[in-house]
Amino acid sequence: MGYVMAAMIPTRIFAHVLAALLASAAVGCCANSPEFEICAMQLRQNEILKVEPQVVVPSGFRSGFNRYPWKQRIVTTVFWVGEHPTANNPVPNYKSSWDARWAANYGGYDNPEPVARRNFVPKGFIPRQNPFYVALPYNDVTRGTTKPESRKVIPWFKQAFERPGKSVCKGRWLAIRYRGRIAYAQWEDCGPFRTDHWQYVFGSAIPLPNLNKGAGLDVSPAVRDYLGMGGTDVTDWKFVDARDVPPGPWTKFGDNNTFVLQRRGADLFVADRNNAYGAKK
Repeated sequence: MGYVMAAMIPTRIFAHVLAALLASAAVGCCANSPEFEICAMQLRQNEILKVEPQVVVPSGFRSGFNRYPWKQRIVTTVFWVGEHPTANNPVPNYKSSWDARWAANYGGYDNPEPVARRNFVPKGFIPRQNPFYVALPYNDVTRGTTKPESRKVIPWFKQAFERPGKSVCKGRWLAIRYRGRIAYAQWEDCGPFRTDHWQYVFGSAIPLPNLNKGAGLDVSPAVRDYLGMGGTDVTDWKFVDARDVPPGPWTKFGDNNTFVLQRRGADLFVADRNNAYGAKK
């Protein structure tokens, strides 16, 4: 029976066990000494380390695309610049939380109807801002000043902060994933419904219940069309630094677009401070 059990032990492990037994015999003379227990425990630990691989756990903050975690299975709805108020969306979108002249600065009505769009933009005009935009239910400014919790909960606050009352969130880049496809967009408004849910936007909480099935993300028609999602769907999303945004239709248009500004030779620390530290130099 003892032979059968020994045969079942992998050769490398059996060799280490045998070595341990022989070493134990060598120190048998000190079995009655106070140092024996310490000696035996050290011997056991040494043999285990020879057999088991050591795992090194990396420390420090992650960098690159994996710096920020995915928010998974988030109910996602579509909204657009110039949208009229409805029962489930009582706030008109001719202005945003950060731009009182959003529709005018965008260049017009971002018609969501597929027949009125081509190549992810409206057929009637070329938008003056990025057509790939989103809304999240948090605003870091209120009544002309910066909310106190924003300094603690927004990961890039220290790098982007310029003065009280100026948002460090506006224009930041997100990745939105749907059925294996990923679109990239800029944060340009606050909602759906709430502007205070930092526990979800920057933490691990889930979106709170609302009239749109607990939606926690609004996306533009361009994002919808690129991903092939419906008017109300389920997506994953995460923050990304500008340097981790690949070329695509989201890098082509807009006076607020990090990549358009870079092609124009603009100083991002003046024109797009919220993305300047995270952009490729």
